[in-house]
Amino acid sequence: MDFFRAFYRAYKKRTPAFLQAVIRPFWRFIIKIKTLFHCVICVKTVVSWKRADFVYKTFDYVRHSSLELIAREIYENNIGGNVAELGVFQGDFAQYINQIFPDRKLYLFDTFEGFNENDVRTEKTNKSYVPDNDIFKNTSINMVLGKMRHKENCVIKKGYFPETAKDVDDTFAFVNIDVDLSEPIYNGLWWFYSRLEKGGYIFVHDFNHKRWTGAKIGVKKFVKEYGGVPYFPLSDGAGSVIFMK
Repeated sequence: MDFFRAFYRAYKKRTPAFLQAVIRPFWRFIIKIKTLFHCVICVKTVVSWKRADFVYKTFDYVRHSSLELIAREIYENNIGGNVAELGVFQGDFAQYINQIFPDRKLYLFDTFEGFNENDVRTEKTNKSYVPDNDIFKNTSINMVLGKMRHKENCVIKKGYFPETAKDVDDTFAFVNIDVDLSEPIYNGLWWFYSRLEKGGYIFVHDFNHKRWTGAKIGVKKFVKEYGGVPYFPLSDGAGSVIFMK
């Protein structure tokens, strides 16, 4: 790399502009390759275990890798409790929760019929983004269960949350909340955080998403009313946040 650096400095000062136009893109390419190489070496050095097979196969590496690393923290620290997802849709993320927590009961909360009309009206009042209500109706319980590696661990809770949780007497080590709209996120955080084990985690999807602005409203409302619960912004594809108890 010292050779390339010296080469660039020499030509930056002494060559015609058209040669610099060729060298600069080449130099940027070399820097990108060097950065990628360092990242790969870092991952191989720090992560000594075999990674879960889904981490590198999904479109959102940061989100799915974070799930895996948090699961390891939970197991290494002997955190009790089961796991859950509020907002399942077609089960694309739930399947990885099911896979990475093979010995935990997985509660799957969803209407399986799209958004609730009252929640949509709230978004309109907040002037948040409101999509076509048919957007999340293309799902079914069978579709979701068909993606699960450990179907025997799944508990389907179909209907409007938190009404569907009235008979749930459990604590949680990990929860993923992905319901897009402010009120369901707010209600989900209130219900799950009080039942979260110490050392447990909650993911909230879309917090920094430029379209799903209701997510941030719901999180901020909960944090303010609960008394300043800290959270960490995750630089994944949709700008999630992570709560840890």
